[in-house]
Amino acid sequence: MKVPKLNNNDDTYVLVEWLVETGTEVKEGDPVAVLETSKSAEEVTADATGVLRQEVALMADCAPGDLLATIGASVPIPAPIDSSVTPESHSGPVITAPARAAMDELGVTEEQVATLGVNVVRRADVERLAAETSTPTAPLSKVQQAVGRAVTLSHATIPAAYAVLDMPLDEELAATRRLTKQVRRPVGLAELFVMAVARLHTEFPLFFATLGDDRTKAVLSETANVGVTFDTGEGLYVPVVHDAGSKSLQQVATRLMEYRVAAMKGDFSAADLADANIAVTLHHDGGITLAIPFIFPGTACALAVTAPQEVLHLDGGEVRSRQVAHIGLAYDHRLINGRDAALFLKAIQRETKALAATE
Repeated sequence: MKVPKLNNNDDTYVLVEWLVETGTEVKEGDPVAVLETSKSAEEVTADATGVLRQEVALMADCAPGDLLATIGASVPIPAPIDSSVTPESHSGPVITAPARAAMDELGVTEEQVATLGVNVVRRADVERLAAETSTPTAPLSKVQQAVGRAVTLSHATIPAAYAVLDMPLDEELAATRRLTKQVRRPVGLAELFVMAVARLHTEFPLFFATLGDDRTKAVLSETANVGVTFDTGEGLYVPVVHDAGSKSLQQVATRLMEYRVAAMKGDFSAADLADANIAVTLHHDGGITLAIPFIFPGTACALAVTAPQEVLHLDGGEVRSRQVAHIGLAYDHRLINGRDAALFLKAIQRETKALAATE
Protein backbone atom coordinates (compact mmCIF):
# COMPACT_ATOMS: atom_id res chain seq x y z
CA MET A 1 0.00 0.00 0.00
CA LYS A 2 1.62 3.24 -1.18
CA VAL A 3 1.31 6.82 0.09
CA PRO A 4 -1.29 8.52 -2.15
CA LYS A 5 -0.86 11.94 -3.74
CA LEU A 6 -3.13 14.28 -1.79
CA ASN A 7 -2.39 17.64 -3.42
CA ASN A 8 -0.10 19.49 -5.81
CA ASN A 9 1.57 21.72 -3.21
CA ASP A 10 3.44 19.26 -0.97
CA ASP A 11 6.33 16.94 -1.76
CA THR A 12 5.95 15.11 1.56
CA TYR A 13 3.31 14.54 4.23
CA VAL A 14 3.54 13.68 7.94
CA LEU A 15 2.02 10.46 9.30
CA VAL A 16 0.21 11.80 12.36
CA GLU A 17 -1.90 8.79 13.33
CA TRP A 18 -2.23 5.07 12.72
CA LEU A 19 -5.88 4.04 13.01
CA VAL A 20 -5.08 0.30 13.12
CA GLU A 21 -2.22 -1.63 14.70
CA THR A 22 0.18 -3.97 12.95
CA GLY A 23 -1.42 -7.42 12.73
CA THR A 24 -4.96 -6.08 12.42
CA GLU A 25 -7.12 -7.49 9.65
CA VAL A 26 -8.55 -4.72 7.47
CA LYS A 27 -10.92 -4.58 4.54
CA GLU A 28 -10.44 -2.59 1.36
CA GLY A 29 -11.73 0.94 1.96
CA ASP A 30 -11.21 0.88 5.75
CA PRO A 31 -9.48 4.02 7.14
CA VAL A 32 -6.03 2.97 8.36
CA ALA A 33 -3.95 6.13 8.82
CA VAL A 34 -4.06 9.93 8.90
CA LEU A 35 -1.61 11.99 6.84
CA GLU A 36 -1.10 15.70 7.48
CA THR A 37 -0.49 17.98 4.50
CA SER A 38 0.42 21.64 4.71
CA LYS A 39 -3.27 22.57 4.75
CA SER A 40 -5.33 19.61 5.98
CA ALA A 41 -5.33 16.17 7.57
CA GLU A 42 -6.62 13.32 5.42
CA GLU A 43 -7.61 9.75 6.24
CA VAL A 44 -5.98 7.11 4.04
CA THR A 45 -7.94 3.95 3.31
CA ALA A 46 -6.75 0.40 2.73
CA ASP A 47 -6.36 -0.56 -0.91
CA ALA A 48 -6.77 -4.30 -0.26
CA THR A 49 -8.17 -6.79 2.24
CA GLY A 50 -5.85 -8.64 4.60
CA VAL A 51 -3.58 -8.26 7.60
CA LEU A 52 -1.90 -4.86 7.83
CA ARG A 53 1.69 -4.20 8.78
CA GLN A 54 2.82 -0.62 9.46
CA GLU A 55 5.87 0.48 7.46
CA VAL A 56 6.14 4.15 8.53
CA ALA A 57 6.65 5.47 12.05
CA LEU A 58 4.40 8.06 13.63
CA MET A 59 5.37 11.68 12.87
CA ALA A 60 7.67 10.54 10.07
CA ASP A 61 7.73 12.26 6.70
CA CYS A 62 6.60 10.24 3.71
CA ALA A 63 6.28 11.09 0.03
CA PRO A 64 3.67 10.05 -2.55
CA GLY A 65 4.61 6.59 -3.79
CA ASP A 66 6.46 5.57 -0.61
CA LEU A 67 5.50 2.28 1.02
CA LEU A 68 3.02 3.12 3.78
CA ALA A 69 1.91 -0.36 4.81
CA THR A 70 1.81 -3.93 3.58
CA ILE A 71 -1.49 -5.77 3.48
CA GLY A 72 -1.53 -9.51 2.96
CA ALA A 73 -2.11 -12.89 4.52
CA SER A 74 -1.61 -13.38 8.24
CA VAL A 75 2.10 -13.20 9.04
CA PRO A 76 4.13 -13.21 12.25
CA ILE A 77 3.90 -9.77 13.78
CA PRO A 78 7.30 -8.07 13.76
CA ALA A 79 8.61 -5.89 16.54
CA PRO A 80 6.56 -2.68 16.65
CA ILE A 81 7.95 0.44 15.06
CA ASP A 82 9.36 2.81 17.68
CA SER A 83 7.09 5.80 17.16
CA SER A 84 8.93 7.93 19.70
CA VAL A 85 11.68 8.75 17.22
CA THR A 86 11.74 9.75 13.61
CA PRO A 87 13.92 7.43 11.47
CA GLU A 88 17.03 9.10 10.12
CA SER A 89 18.60 8.16 6.82
CA HIS A 90 22.00 9.55 7.75
CA SER A 91 24.48 9.40 10.60
CA GLY A 92 23.97 11.72 13.51
CA PRO A 93 21.90 11.98 16.67
CA VAL A 94 18.45 10.41 16.90
CA ILE A 95 15.82 13.16 16.92
CA THR A 96 12.60 12.35 18.76
CA ALA A 97 9.26 13.25 17.19
CA PRO A 98 8.56 16.05 19.74
CA ALA A 99 12.03 17.43 19.10
CA ARG A 100 11.43 17.34 15.35
CA ALA A 101 8.17 19.26 15.85
CA ALA A 102 10.00 21.84 17.99
CA MET A 103 12.63 22.24 15.27
CA ASP A 104 9.89 23.09 12.77
CA GLU A 105 8.26 25.53 15.18
CA LEU A 106 11.47 27.30 16.21
CA GLY A 107 13.38 27.22 12.93
CA VAL A 108 16.22 25.05 14.25
CA THR A 109 18.16 23.11 11.60
CA GLU A 110 19.63 19.61 11.80
CA GLU A 111 23.10 21.14 11.45
CA GLN A 112 22.49 23.17 14.61
CA VAL A 113 21.15 20.11 16.44
CA ALA A 114 24.29 18.15 15.52
CA THR A 115 26.39 20.63 17.52
CA LEU A 116 24.66 19.60 20.77
CA GLY A 117 26.86 16.50 21.06
CA VAL A 118 24.09 14.23 22.37
CA ASN A 119 23.01 10.86 21.01
CA VAL A 120 19.27 11.47 21.44
CA VAL A 121 17.85 14.95 20.86
CA ARG A 122 14.75 15.78 22.88
CA ARG A 123 12.38 18.73 22.72
CA ALA A 124 14.06 20.44 25.69
CA ASP A 125 17.39 20.31 23.85
CA VAL A 126 15.89 22.04 20.83
CA GLU A 127 14.22 24.72 22.94
CA ARG A 128 17.49 25.40 24.76
CA LEU A 129 19.36 25.62 21.48
CA ALA A 130 16.80 28.02 20.04
CA ALA A 131 17.07 30.26 23.11
CA GLU A 132 20.86 30.41 22.79
CA THR A 133 21.02 31.26 19.11
CA SER A 134 22.09 34.81 18.36
CA THR A 135 20.09 35.12 15.15
CA PRO A 136 16.37 35.74 15.69
CA THR A 137 14.13 33.68 13.44
CA ALA A 138 10.42 33.46 12.76
CA PRO A 139 9.23 30.03 11.62
CA LEU A 140 6.90 29.85 8.65
CA SER A 141 3.79 27.76 9.07
CA LYS A 142 3.26 24.83 6.74
CA VAL A 143 0.45 26.79 5.10
CA GLN A 144 2.78 29.70 4.38
CA GLN A 145 5.48 27.35 3.10
CA ALA A 146 2.93 25.90 0.67
CA VAL A 147 1.96 29.42 -0.44
CA GLY A 148 5.63 30.16 -1.02
CA ARG A 149 6.04 27.11 -3.23
CA ALA A 150 2.96 28.05 -5.26
CA VAL A 151 4.13 31.66 -5.70
CA THR A 152 7.60 30.54 -6.75
CA LEU A 153 6.22 28.06 -9.26
CA SER A 154 3.77 30.63 -10.63
CA HIS A 155 6.38 33.32 -11.18
CA ALA A 156 8.85 30.83 -12.65
CA THR A 157 6.47 29.21 -15.15
CA ILE A 158 3.62 31.62 -16.00
CA PRO A 159 4.24 34.80 -18.06
CA ALA A 160 1.59 36.95 -16.45
CA ALA A 161 -0.04 40.15 -17.67
CA TYR A 162 -2.52 42.38 -15.87
CA ALA A 163 -5.55 44.49 -16.72
CA VAL A 164 -7.80 46.53 -14.46
CA LEU A 165 -11.29 48.02 -14.83
CA ASP A 166 -12.79 50.80 -12.71
CA MET A 167 -16.18 49.35 -11.84
CA PRO A 168 -18.97 51.38 -10.19
CA LEU A 169 -20.62 49.12 -7.61
CA ASP A 170 -23.42 51.19 -6.08
CA GLU A 171 -26.12 48.93 -7.52
CA GLU A 172 -24.31 45.76 -6.45
CA LEU A 173 -23.69 46.99 -2.90
CA ALA A 174 -27.33 47.98 -2.51
CA ALA A 175 -28.43 44.62 -3.91
CA THR A 176 -26.30 42.63 -1.45
CA ARG A 177 -28.43 43.82 1.45
CA ARG A 178 -31.63 42.84 -0.33
CA LEU A 179 -30.25 39.50 -1.54
CA THR A 180 -28.99 38.63 1.94
CA LYS A 181 -32.56 38.86 3.21
CA GLN A 182 -33.89 36.87 0.25
CA VAL A 183 -31.54 33.88 0.50
CA ARG A 184 -31.05 34.12 4.29
CA ARG A 185 -27.32 33.82 3.86
CA PRO A 186 -24.62 36.53 3.87
CA VAL A 187 -24.32 37.92 0.34
CA GLY A 188 -21.51 40.33 -0.46
CA LEU A 189 -19.21 41.17 -3.32
CA ALA A 190 -17.49 37.78 -3.00
CA GLU A 191 -20.70 35.90 -3.72
CA LEU A 192 -21.66 38.17 -6.63
CA PHE A 193 -18.25 37.92 -8.29
CA VAL A 194 -18.07 34.13 -7.91
CA MET A 195 -21.48 33.88 -9.58
CA ALA A 196 -20.49 36.35 -12.31
CA VAL A 197 -17.25 34.52 -13.10
CA ALA A 198 -18.99 31.14 -13.26
CA ARG A 199 -21.57 32.49 -15.71
CA LEU A 200 -18.79 33.28 -18.21
CA HIS A 201 -17.46 29.72 -18.52
CA THR A 202 -19.06 29.05 -21.90
CA GLU A 203 -18.42 32.53 -23.31
CA PHE A 204 -14.73 32.64 -22.30
CA PRO A 205 -13.49 29.01 -22.18
CA LEU A 206 -9.78 29.90 -22.31
CA PHE A 207 -10.07 31.72 -19.00
CA PHE A 208 -10.89 28.37 -17.36
CA ALA A 209 -8.34 26.33 -19.35
CA THR A 210 -4.80 25.08 -18.80
CA LEU A 211 -1.92 25.02 -21.26
CA GLY A 212 -1.25 21.59 -22.75
CA ASP A 213 2.03 19.81 -22.05
CA ASP A 214 3.33 20.48 -25.57
CA ARG A 215 2.41 24.20 -25.27
CA THR A 216 0.49 24.06 -28.59
CA LYS A 217 -3.07 23.68 -27.31
CA ALA A 218 -5.34 24.66 -24.46
CA VAL A 219 -6.96 21.97 -22.33
CA LEU A 220 -10.53 23.10 -21.75
CA SER A 221 -12.56 22.46 -18.61
CA GLU A 222 -16.08 21.09 -18.40
CA THR A 223 -17.27 23.24 -15.52
CA ALA A 224 -16.36 26.45 -13.69
CA ASN A 225 -14.52 25.49 -10.50
CA VAL A 226 -13.97 28.86 -8.84
CA GLY A 227 -11.29 29.14 -6.17
CA VAL A 228 -11.80 31.91 -3.60
CA THR A 229 -9.07 33.26 -1.33
CA PHE A 230 -9.58 33.29 2.44
CA ASP A 231 -7.07 34.52 5.01
CA THR A 232 -8.38 35.05 8.53
CA GLY A 233 -4.91 35.16 10.08
CA GLU A 234 -4.47 31.39 10.10
CA GLY A 235 -2.91 31.27 6.63
CA LEU A 236 -3.99 31.74 3.02
CA TYR A 237 -6.42 29.14 1.70
CA VAL A 238 -8.08 28.87 -1.71
CA PRO A 239 -11.09 26.57 -1.34
CA VAL A 240 -13.12 25.86 -4.45
CA VAL A 241 -16.79 26.29 -5.35
CA HIS A 242 -17.04 23.31 -7.68
CA ASP A 243 -19.29 23.61 -10.74
CA ALA A 244 -20.29 27.08 -9.57
CA GLY A 245 -22.22 27.74 -12.77
CA SER A 246 -24.84 25.16 -11.82
CA LYS A 247 -25.42 26.59 -8.35
CA SER A 248 -27.94 29.13 -7.13
CA LEU A 249 -26.92 32.26 -5.26
CA GLN A 250 -28.13 30.66 -2.04
CA GLN A 251 -25.95 27.59 -2.65
CA VAL A 252 -22.88 29.71 -3.41
CA ALA A 253 -23.51 31.90 -0.35
CA THR A 254 -23.89 28.81 1.83
CA ARG A 255 -20.65 27.30 0.53
CA LEU A 256 -18.66 30.48 1.09
CA MET A 257 -20.10 30.82 4.59
CA GLU A 258 -18.91 27.27 5.35
CA TYR A 259 -15.48 28.12 3.97
CA ARG A 260 -15.20 31.24 6.15
CA VAL A 261 -15.77 29.11 9.23
CA ALA A 262 -13.26 26.51 8.01
CA ALA A 263 -10.67 29.23 7.32
CA MET A 264 -10.88 30.46 10.92
CA LYS A 265 -10.15 26.93 12.13
CA GLY A 266 -7.75 25.92 9.35
CA ASP A 267 -10.12 22.99 8.84
CA PHE A 268 -10.29 22.20 5.12
CA SER A 269 -10.35 18.81 3.42
CA ALA A 270 -8.12 18.12 0.43
CA ALA A 271 -11.25 18.00 -1.75
CA ASP A 272 -12.21 21.53 -0.65
CA LEU A 273 -8.90 22.85 -1.99
CA ALA A 274 -8.65 20.81 -5.19
CA ASP A 275 -9.40 21.35 -8.88
CA ALA A 276 -9.80 25.13 -9.18
CA ASN A 277 -9.60 26.32 -12.80
CA ILE A 278 -9.98 30.05 -12.05
CA ALA A 279 -9.59 32.17 -8.92
CA VAL A 280 -11.35 35.13 -7.32
CA THR A 281 -8.96 36.85 -4.90
CA LEU A 282 -10.53 39.05 -2.25
CA HIS A 283 -8.78 42.26 -1.19
CA HIS A 284 -11.79 44.30 -0.08
CA ASP A 285 -10.54 45.33 3.34
CA GLY A 286 -11.08 49.06 3.73
CA GLY A 287 -8.63 51.22 1.80
CA ILE A 288 -7.17 48.53 -0.48
CA THR A 289 -7.48 50.00 -3.98
CA LEU A 290 -5.13 47.84 -6.04
CA ALA A 291 -4.07 44.19 -5.81
CA ILE A 292 -2.17 42.10 -8.35
CA PRO A 293 -2.62 38.42 -7.52
CA PHE A 294 -0.32 35.67 -8.69
CA ILE A 295 -1.84 33.11 -11.04
CA PHE A 296 -2.27 29.83 -9.21
CA PRO A 297 -0.43 26.96 -10.95
CA GLY A 298 -2.89 24.96 -13.02
CA THR A 299 -5.10 27.97 -13.80
CA ALA A 300 -5.06 30.70 -16.46
CA CYS A 301 -6.12 33.78 -14.52
CA ALA A 302 -7.05 35.33 -11.20
CA LEU A 303 -9.63 38.07 -10.67
CA ALA A 304 -8.82 40.61 -7.94
CA VAL A 305 -11.71 42.28 -6.11
CA THR A 306 -10.64 45.36 -4.15
CA ALA A 307 -12.46 47.63 -1.72
CA PRO A 308 -14.95 50.11 -3.22
CA GLN A 309 -13.92 53.75 -2.78
CA GLU A 310 -16.13 56.85 -2.85
CA VAL A 311 -15.30 58.75 -6.05
CA LEU A 312 -16.69 62.03 -7.37
CA HIS A 313 -17.91 62.15 -10.98
CA LEU A 314 -19.91 64.39 -13.30
CA ASP A 315 -23.47 63.32 -13.98
CA GLY A 316 -25.24 65.63 -16.44
CA GLY A 317 -23.14 68.56 -15.28
CA GLU A 318 -23.69 67.82 -11.59
CA VAL A 319 -21.02 66.49 -9.26
CA ARG A 320 -22.08 63.24 -7.63
CA SER A 321 -20.35 60.51 -5.67
CA ARG A 322 -20.36 56.79 -6.33
CA GLN A 323 -18.65 53.65 -5.04
CA VAL A 324 -15.95 52.44 -7.44
CA ALA A 325 -13.58 49.47 -7.15
CA HIS A 326 -10.56 48.57 -9.26
CA ILE A 327 -11.33 45.05 -10.50
CA GLY A 328 -8.14 43.50 -11.82
CA LEU A 329 -7.32 40.42 -13.88
CA ALA A 330 -3.95 38.68 -13.84
CA TYR A 331 -3.80 36.32 -16.83
CA ASP A 332 -1.47 33.85 -18.53
CA HIS A 333 -0.36 35.63 -21.72
CA ARG A 334 0.29 32.28 -23.42
CA LEU A 335 -3.46 31.65 -23.43
CA ILE A 336 -5.08 35.07 -23.21
CA ASN A 337 -4.38 38.42 -24.88
CA GLY A 338 -5.13 41.92 -23.65
CA ARG A 339 -8.21 42.44 -25.81
CA ASP A 340 -9.84 39.28 -24.45
CA ALA A 341 -8.92 40.27 -20.90
CA ALA A 342 -10.68 43.61 -21.39
CA LEU A 343 -13.75 41.89 -22.82
CA PHE A 344 -13.79 39.48 -19.88
CA LEU A 345 -13.71 42.33 -17.37
CA LYS A 346 -16.55 44.12 -19.16
CA ALA A 347 -18.52 40.85 -19.15
CA ILE A 348 -17.92 40.53 -15.40
CA GLN A 349 -19.40 44.01 -14.99
CA ARG A 350 -22.38 43.01 -17.11
CA GLU A 351 -23.03 39.89 -15.04
CA THR A 352 -22.71 41.60 -11.65
CA LYS A 353 -25.22 44.22 -12.82
CA ALA A 354 -27.58 41.44 -13.92
CA LEU A 355 -27.24 39.70 -10.57
CA ALA A 356 -27.89 42.97 -8.75
CA ALA A 357 -31.09 43.41 -10.75
CA THR A 358 -32.35 39.94 -9.81
CA GLU A 359 -35.60 40.10 -7.89
